Amino acid sequence: MDYYTLGNTGLKVSRLALGTMTFGDDWGWGADEASARQLFDTYLAAGGNFFDTADLYTNGNSERMLGQFVRETKSRDRVVLATKFSYSAEPGNPNAGGNGRKNILRAVEGSLQRLGTDYIDLYLLHTWDQVTPAAEVMHTLDTLVRSGKVRYVGLSDVPAWYAAQAQTLAQERHLEPISTLQLEYSLAERSIEFEYTALAKHLGTSIMVWSPLASGLLSGKYKPSQNGGAGSGRLSTVADSGNPAFDKFTEKNWAVVAELEQVAQALGRSMAQVAVNWVVNRPGVAAVLVGATKLHQLEDNLGALEFEIPPELQQRLDRVSRPAIHFPYTFFEPGLQGMITGGATVGDKPASYHSQVRVEGEGAGVE
Repeated sequence: MDYYTLGNTGLKVSRLALGTMTFGDDWGWGADEASARQLFDTYLAAGGNFFDTADLYTNGNSERMLGQFVRETKSRDRVVLATKFSYSAEPGNPNAGGNGRKNILRAVEGSLQRLGTDYIDLYLLHTWDQVTPAAEVMHTLDTLVRSGKVRYVGLSDVPAWYAAQAQTLAQERHLEPISTLQLEYSLAERSIEFEYTALAKHLGTSIMVWSPLASGLLSGKYKPSQNGGAGSGRLSTVADSGNPAFDKFTEKNWAVVAELEQVAQALGRSMAQVAVNWVVNRPGVAAVLVGATKLHQLEDNLGALEFEIPPELQQRLDRVSRPAIHFPYTFFEPGLQGMITGGATVGDKPASYHSQVRVEGEGAGVE
């Protein structure tokens, strides 16, 4: 397992993080305690050290199971625990959710108790609530870091302008900065490339990817060559749930799946491994969340770092999955930019300008 520092910090995390939203069968499709423990042990044995959960995952049982497994294996100092707040477990109570100071301070105590730990390595705002000012969030998170209850902070599923505002406030007011942005990214969902990749580079943070398999669409369950379609898999059962993250059955995405299947066959790898490999090597990505309900799924995902995708196959995946470009990004394409520069060749500095150091030792690489 390779390890990268998380954004502009000294925290070293494995490039593949284990998402534990599947720990607990409260939602009807997760893993029971015995299966979850098997997933935990396998990931830990493979060198993984980065676990992600949230206070509301499987009604709190994800945090409870994860904390229990960490205690039983005496691995607290070895692992990096990430959890999130925002969603309410108390309908009708306006302050039992959201990102205001009152709820953050309430939520962190609940997560600490369920995880059975006295500190959280990475604490993330789960989703923008459209109400709380970025300054209030960052001051509150800074207070938690200064108290010792939290080590690092991050944001998930927020607008790019909000993340930029929050990070700028942190830098200018000497608050704990954002170490990572947790965002959806895959061959079927590349919208973050328009803003967030550049944001991460220029404001000293990183990207932590969720749903690299597009909620299972790219997992190999759906193979056009074998008539795989919308009628099979968990994704088909949640496609109409109202959550846009599960709205994956589109004509373009089926074209992506078809190309992915062909590339995977050419490489002699599973579709899931190729999809994860593609996203883990994208600019700005520090870690990619992989989740599973069955051991063989996790074992397959853990093999995603064992190979490189040749340039010609990489280009096929890039081309079929390229997102539509809308205003104002159309003005940033080479044609119009050439009109600005008068045809002169300008652009960012070459990759060799930015020093990159990889330290190899016991299978670890730090960038």
